[in-house]
Amino acid sequence: MATHNVRDDQLPKGAGSGPANVPIVPSACTIVLRGEPFEVLLQRRAERASFVPGNWVFPGGIVEETDRRANELETAKACAARELMEEARVAVEPASLVWTARWITPEGVPKRFDTYFFLAELPAGQDPQPDHIEGIELRWATPAAALEAHKAGEMPMVFPTLKNLEALLPFRSIAGLLSARRGATVPTTRPVIVVEGKQKKVVLPE
Repeated sequence: MATHNVRDDQLPKGAGSGPANVPIVPSACTIVLRGEPFEVLLQRRAERASFVPGNWVFPGGIVEETDRRANELETAKACAARELMEEARVAVEPASLVWTARWITPEGVPKRFDTYFFLAELPAGQDPQPDHIEGIELRWATPAAALEAHKAGEMPMVFPTLKNLEALLPFRSIAGLLSARRGATVPTTRPVIVVEGKQKKVVLPE
């Protein structure tokens, strides 16, 4: 197991003190890539958002009935592609998305999600734009620059976003990243929140 000390702003509001019987909602998001060395597209959520308001996240959202396909993975791809179009005006084919991670929000968080994370290269000629509803600003940054901006207090992000950015650090090219992740075994990450005094920790089972 790996244990990480976290700040309150790296967790959703109320994490560690929420009820244990919160339903888990299926969701999906897309890590959009461009350039070399590549940058990722991050979206700042509106302050009125019901979940992690003001945080920088990857475009995405919860599964809707129109996304339903033959299995969970295909449903998640349909959701991710739809949300990417709605929130960032970027059109991708669900089949082109490369599955890279799956996180389930731990118990003790007021809202819980089962989130599939996908990778996608920005299609040529497309210019992402925020919808000014779910997301009010878009920003491109290398994974390292985004993590530094978070460390400096400039880009608030929650733990799963940070860990997904960290996972990109060893790669320099989009082709190399997609090749490494295409067809890879993707474990389900089930973090656990532990509160010790005033310190909150996230435990990641091996």
